[in-house]
Amino acid sequence: MKRQILTALLLMAAFSTPAGAQSGQKLKVFISVDMEGITGVANWEDVSTSGREYGYFRKIMTQEVNAAVEGALAAGATDIVVRDSHGSARNLMPELLNENARLIRNWSGGPQGMMDGIDETFDAAMFIGYHARAGTPDALLEHTTSGGVTDFSINGVSLPEAGYNALIAGHYGVPLVFVAGDHALCEQVEALLDEVETVAVKQGIGAAALSLHPEVSHARIREGVERALRNLDRYEPLTMQRPYTLTLRLKNEEAVYTGSFFPGAQRTGNWELTYTSDDFIDVMYAYSVMRR
Repeated sequence: MKRQILTALLLMAAFSTPAGAQSGQKLKVFISVDMEGITGVANWEDVSTSGREYGYFRKIMTQEVNAAVEGALAAGATDIVVRDSHGSARNLMPELLNENARLIRNWSGGPQGMMDGIDETFDAAMFIGYHARAGTPDALLEHTTSGGVTDFSINGVSLPEAGYNALIAGHYGVPLVFVAGDHALCEQVEALLDEVETVAVKQGIGAAALSLHPEVSHARIREGVERALRNLDRYEPLTMQRPYTLTLRLKNEEAVYTGSFFPGAQRTGNWELTYTSDDFIDVMYAYSVMRR
């Protein structure tokens, strides 16, 4: 009888072990986290360190990341790196973050920005709390990088931050498999990628936000991440044909004039600059300088 009970317990343990752990395979996941697309966020004060509700929403931000981490662990993730990608890059609350994740805080000064830390050793990339590109109707706190950029396009395709960050992941052969943010952002990502799992945690009504309850968002993120990672063979890295031509539109003459002095930059229209390279990381470095 004791032997039967022991056998049953061993079988239960085997079936409850994540797929990656059972097979002995490593599953390395990169999670980039912004704040404007977090559940309930509806105003710039919500994501500003001086805002009255900032402390509350950085907690919600951390909880949404934890939901993603839990989903990744359930799917067998063995290494999870979280990149804080909003504002100061010091928003997530380390003591509340799931202990199975490692956290990148602050900006490195390198061209990968919100994707600092990703390389070819990762199996999947995910975005939490992302938002739509500048000028998108019925989107919450939509912008592209900063208030000074009106459009970022590669080879004629206008991209949100999720788009160019997916290309950074694609540069290393890493697919973007999951995105959570507002409804408009999810639509933009789905239009870019043949396959991607998305969770819309809120929808814009003009400048207002219609949001899910945070616990509902957490459950959907957890389930979506696990589903994505259990079906990794469905996803392909985002790539575009070389060379990459960046078309950058800015909001004022001074910024365009200053950006035009970057080596290789050309002024091609009113408040418009272009830059071409075969290396996408080089394009992102040019962008980081030209938009200032």
